[in-house]
Amino acid sequence: MDDDLEAMDRAGLIAEVRKLRAGIREHRDSTGHDLCWHHPALWGLLPEKTDPAIAVPPWEKFMRGCIRYRASLDAQAPGAPTHDKDYND
Repeated sequence: MDDDLEAMDRAGLIAEVRKLRAGIREHRDSTGHDLCWHHPALWGLLPEKTDPAIAVPPWEKFMRGCIRYRASLDAQAPGAPTHDKDYND
């Protein structure tokens, strides 16, 4: 799957690492409502181009997952500031 790396020279490998790091940082630095979104741009950094076949839970189960995710942030980042804005603000 990563055979393309074997053919890259040092400069190409450094460029690839920088591109991947930039994508990871963009994802890592998401905050507020951006934490909840589908991130195909991050997956697009991989050399294999696929159309991810995602499965979407029904609304009730999806919302329970959102609540659990938000609760996990309270446990994992208890000192994080509150982003008290609606989605469109």
